[in-house]
Amino acid sequence: MNFDESAVIDSIRLVEVNIPLAVPFQISGGICRFRHSLIIELTSDGITGYGEAAPFDQPFYSSETFSSVRAILTECLLPRVIGQKIESIEQLNRILTDGVRGNPFARAGVETAYWDLIARKNHLTLQKLLHRYLLHLGVAEKDLEPRSDLESGVSVGIPEDGSYDTLRRWVYGYAQEGYRRIKIKVKPGWDLEAVRVSREVLGYEFPFWIDANSSFRLEEHLDLFRAMDAYNCLFYEQPLHYDDILDHAQLARKVQTPICLDESLKSYRVGKQVIEQQASRIWNIKVQRVGGLWEAIRLYVLAVRNGVSLWAGTMPETGVGAMAILALGSFKHFHYPSDVEASHRWYGPGHDLIEIAVTPDGRIELAEAEGIGMINHDNYRRYGKLLEELCQ
Repeated sequence: MNFDESAVIDSIRLVEVNIPLAVPFQISGGICRFRHSLIIELTSDGITGYGEAAPFDQPFYSSETFSSVRAILTECLLPRVIGQKIESIEQLNRILTDGVRGNPFARAGVETAYWDLIARKNHLTLQKLLHRYLLHLGVAEKDLEPRSDLESGVSVGIPEDGSYDTLRRWVYGYAQEGYRRIKIKVKPGWDLEAVRVSREVLGYEFPFWIDANSSFRLEEHLDLFRAMDAYNCLFYEQPLHYDDILDHAQLARKVQTPICLDESLKSYRVGKQVIEQQASRIWNIKVQRVGGLWEAIRLYVLAVRNGVSLWAGTMPETGVGAMAILALGSFKHFHYPSDVEASHRWYGPGHDLIEIAVTPDGRIELAEAEGIGMINHDNYRRYGKLLEELCQ
């Protein structure tokens, strides 16, 4: 590919960041009041790459938590990398996965930091580096067609007060802000009426879907999903168990609305099984959930070859982590508006580590910067705390 993807990792810094959310964010499994993340800095020959591991504090989305990710980084992954001559991004992924089961959030933090390092070393944007790799993996140019921006959609949590009036106000406000798609979080007991209220505000043609975060059961809630078919959702996102493929395949045959996988889609290997079982032809790609950009681009290749539509999801991360999925989500087969939103929506104005802005017509423009771009070091110092520093 005619560029240098090798590096000797001279030093590593592990930094804890804790940024208050402007509005608490509640999904079916739990509620967040802070973006509590780990930033990994990899330095080689004076160049530093930044990555983010963005689990939640409690295991309601993934089995990983902030504490478990910190432990696996300090006890296992970072010692494997410090002082090592790494020849390629693919080799780094082998180093991070050899003898390590799971732990994708921890791996993603280190892995995306290396992507940023290599992009900066070669004076490339992250999008251009990904483009080179996707071509190298056999994706035709016609299946890439990277864009300079991507559509932004908003993810509306479950109001703490449990009020449909609050939901109505939020949905109306986000539509007025220009977001190109709205999805709402649902769970048993906050489901059909929440969908009805949202459609009442938006009308029936505005792009809209629900995200259940694995909270429903096929044997109990099939009639509910059939009732929701009347509300013209683009799809149902992860309605059933987080480790399930077979029940999702059954649900897909019993309802009119397509099924989208999120939590269940953990790897390229699982993606192949999803296709074989015909469980879903719409996938959410989260860099954290799949363990980094290398696995994410392998899933992109699989999607292209099997006619699967994609969209870009977030946890959400800070702007540091969001840059990875923004770059990948700019390619052609990401068909639906992303979950990446304006920084001020999550943290208030001026608090993010890399500020993300949404235009009045609901788009995020990709910066022409090396790697993930410039970090706001004032905010990094304000919200960050050094946990560990390793030198060779």
